[in-house]
Amino acid sequence: MAQITSGIRSILSHPAMYNFTQNFLGVRKARRILTAEYFPKRKGLRILDIGCGTAEILEFLPDDIHYVGFDASSEYIDQARRRFGNRGEFFADLVNSAHLDHLGKFDVVLAFGVLHHLDEPEAAILFDLAFQALDHGGIAITVDPCFSPKQSPMARWLIEHDRGQDVRDEKGYCQLASGHFNKISSTLRHDLLRVPYTYQIMVSGNSA
Repeated sequence: MAQITSGIRSILSHPAMYNFTQNFLGVRKARRILTAEYFPKRKGLRILDIGCGTAEILEFLPDDIHYVGFDASSEYIDQARRRFGNRGEFFADLVNSAHLDHLGKFDVVLAFGVLHHLDEPEAAILFDLAFQALDHGGIAITVDPCFSPKQSPMARWLIEHDRGQDVRDEKGYCQLASGHFNKISSTLRHDLLRVPYTYQIMVSGNSA
């Protein structure tokens, strides 16, 4: 996993500063739009959140879902449990096939801000896990900073200085998903944060 955690970026390893920074940039708006526009409109969704951070996505999800979140940071998971302990299951671990055997199938696999920390072999593992985890008709949703010729110079600068060292363009992200999914929808959003920024939202599934 390629990311920079030294210098000023190291403060983001602390849950309180991570959440403060996310809220300052306007990531709450991004989560609200993501859940409103890209999640299935069904009751009782089973959601697997890979790299869930402090699980702030739960703020915008209904109470009737079944939510399971994984993150490698025990500090992030402790914060998620303190705030949302009655809303889901939280694991301070890297998700693997053994976990999936125990947890069953999901309608949505979410990876918000994960792919741009992964090289190609690591990304292939993530999509393989998503493929294994999804029930028939389920979808994988990924959200990541993205390079685009149409983005502003400020957006490109901010993305170039992200902790993740594997930011790609839209085609690059879609190629990662194509090894496991044959139905891929990609959207570039320049309107999700308070600052100039480009996210790619990718929804991947398989045709019947």
